Amino acid sequence: MAKFAKGKYALSISDRSGQAFPYLEMVMEWNGSLVHYSEFEPKSPQLDPKVYGADPQALRNTRVQHNIGNMTVNVGSFQGTLGIPTYSSNGMLPLPAGKRLDILARVGKVEVQT
Repeated sequence: MAKFAKGKYALSISDRSGQAFPYLEMVMEWNGSLVHYSEFEPKSPQLDPKVYGADPQALRNTRVQHNIGNMTVNVGSFQGTLGIPTYSSNGMLPLPAGKRLDILARVGKVEVQT
């Protein structure tokens, strides 16, 4: 293995300014440039941005809501049940042709005065 000189009296040329500096005071930058320690610039953190994971899109362990059925509704003096029709769902697909998703309710008497 070859031995190298210590460079105690040697000068080196800075890649940034072109000036001669003592060899032992030279440092290597992150981009491979040999510069004097007074000219040294550390690597900018913007060159290595932090990697963020993707945004969560789904829920874990979800269940399909099957039969909703009837539910009790109390509106003012009215008490009764609402019949909610149920259809099987294929995700985000629209309902089949001719099917409507309406809430049916019994309201009672309606008086209209003119």
